[in-house]
Amino acid sequence: MGVQFGSFDDICQTAALVICPLVGSTQGIEPSCYSRNVEISGTLIFQPSTAFVHVVAIFMTGIMIFHIRSKYTAVGRKEILMFFYLYAIIELLAFFLDSAIIPTANVSYPWFAAVYTGLVAGAYTCLLINGFVGFQFAEDGTPLSLWLLRISTLVVFGVSFFVAIATFKGIAGFDYAKPIGLWIIYILWPLICTVVYVVSQLILVFRTLEDRWPIGDIVFGTAFFTVAQVILFAFSVTICDAIKHYIDGLFFFTLCMLLSVMMVYKYWDSITREDLEFSVGSKATVWEVKDPLLAGGTDYGDEDSASNYTHAGPPASLVGGMSGKQLYQNGAGGRGYPPAMDRY
Repeated sequence: MGVQFGSFDDICQTAALVICPLVGSTQGIEPSCYSRNVEISGTLIFQPSTAFVHVVAIFMTGIMIFHIRSKYTAVGRKEILMFFYLYAIIELLAFFLDSAIIPTANVSYPWFAAVYTGLVAGAYTCLLINGFVGFQFAEDGTPLSLWLLRISTLVVFGVSFFVAIATFKGIAGFDYAKPIGLWIIYILWPLICTVVYVVSQLILVFRTLEDRWPIGDIVFGTAFFTVAQVILFAFSVTICDAIKHYIDGLFFFTLCMLLSVMMVYKYWDSITREDLEFSVGSKATVWEVKDPLLAGGTDYGDEDSASNYTHAGPPASLVGGMSGKQLYQNGAGGRGYPPAMDRY
């Protein structure tokens, strides 16, 4: 497959992207091979295998969000949470668009596709900015850091949404036959953000961390991202024909992108530490007991008889004016320990 700048013709003939029914011509661009459809309760579901991966991705993202939220004192916790929230929304929307639960012929489809395009561009922008959080240009978790991230993501989302819907509708000088602006946002911008993020994290690890293991997470995440693009844009038709239309490249693309996002979480988790005093995670923590009153095997009798508030005579206690040692010795008021059986 040859990729031509500003053109979706070759791309959409290979891969069934969300925007393909809306660009190239009034009828869109149809892929040469795509996975089989299934009918469920009278509803025709496109890309059923890909839809299943979207559901798995939403579930896995929920687990990752839960673990991130549990690390209350980790660096960049609030910033990275925004990226995973965006990814979860993207997967939810992609579930309805890829499966054609929202039909491509429906009047609302272009608007949902434009929102999807804006969210994808915004998520990559969020990831890009998260790449600089570790350098502490602005202290993480502060209003400056959070609002810089939110406003930047919102601006990119707004611009991308406008370019997408203007291209689909052919307004404001945009043309669905020559979607150059949409091509830059949909194809080029994610690639730029990913490259900058990977390079920034490699610099962060080499300059500030003694541990080199996080580099493995970066390498695996980059590998999954690269494999996803190659499979989708180069081998989608080959896979589709070989497996007799049961699945196509979009299935493996979605799966590999999920794995790359999981590597982003794994990398962030490996480079962040939290203060154990405020930890609310589920990890078991071994606490050292330093208080002798809480430690096992301590002789309390000696401490009781060696009170700091001593005076002439036997050591006093809160129990009837006698010490605990006196109280439970045989012959002290007839109350021995253990008590004699004839008293019961």
